[in-house]
Amino acid sequence: MHELSDFDFDLPERLIAQRPAEPRDASRVLVLDRVKGTIEHRIFRDLPDYLDARDLLVANNTRVLKARLLGHRLREERGEWVPGGKVEFVLLEELAPRRWEGLFHASAKYNPGLRFEIPTADGRGLRGVLVRGVKDSPTGTVVAEFDRDPVESGAGEIPLPHYIERSPEALDETSYQTLYAKEPGSAAAPTAGLHFTPEVMARLRERGVEWREVTLRVGLGTFRPVKDPDISKHRMHEEAYEVPPETAEAVNQAKRAGKRIVAVGTTSVRTLESAWDGHGLRAGSGRTSIFIRPGAHEFRVVDRLLTNFHLPKSTLLMLVSAFAGHELVMKAYREAVAREYRFFSYGDAMLIV
Repeated sequence: MHELSDFDFDLPERLIAQRPAEPRDASRVLVLDRVKGTIEHRIFRDLPDYLDARDLLVANNTRVLKARLLGHRLREERGEWVPGGKVEFVLLEELAPRRWEGLFHASAKYNPGLRFEIPTADGRGLRGVLVRGVKDSPTGTVVAEFDRDPVESGAGEIPLPHYIERSPEALDETSYQTLYAKEPGSAAAPTAGLHFTPEVMARLRERGVEWREVTLRVGLGTFRPVKDPDISKHRMHEEAYEVPPETAEAVNQAKRAGKRIVAVGTTSVRTLESAWDGHGLRAGSGRTSIFIRPGAHEFRVVDRLLTNFHLPKSTLLMLVSAFAGHELVMKAYREAVAREYRFFSYGDAMLIV
């Protein structure tokens, strides 16, 4: 039985990538063979060397919203609303038109009824009011209603992770999206896919590698921290997913033919494993709170995994450890640190075969 401390590791701050590799496929990839226990060090553009017509890649085609809203509280003074302290709202999921669940931070206490405003380029501003506070939520989220669509208002910015210690720039609007991003709705990128370029995709096609897509709208379930030392007590936040019929058919045919299913990123893993009904991959939409960790999950769909390097003590590191074995994964992480791989969202990749 693993505890939270088993998934900790020392990581020098200088190895936390602050900017993407340029070009994307110039990032490094650590190739971990979970059968032989061996490690190789390559460049991402070499990925097609490890794949062929026996492989079907499945990637998450979600698109990151400009989900981070920065503004100020509003307080009523002499019949008018005047600006107060700073607030931040991160859009997670649209519950109804103009009604969003999200993460909220403010410079003072906040409860239902709190009003806030986000500046917009058109000068109209975006106004919101909290209708559910943190006390009424087991996940620490709030619900707010806005006076217009917060996405279409243009009020937001790309929600770079907290460990990227700079403000979003123009480059992030493309760099923090995968080449194949289509379906909007995520508060974070499926970062394993950030390394793909048209050249890599072309080489994969030349080698007969099949490509299919799913959608998982990345939200709190993916990046909510684990706090309890007993990881079995952690509860994942639900995220919405969709498996297109053509993807389900392709995966089921591939499994029958003995081909290898290669998941591009942990969100693709969670979608595929959630949509397996015991006999095959089920097409359609659903919601998942699956928590994949060592000793608690038997993989039914995924045979290989392409992923980035994850935060210490995170559910993502636990998922990777469940797939390749805890000791082997932690060994690979120690070697990645020793060889100064770049970590997290804009960092390097790992291919587990």
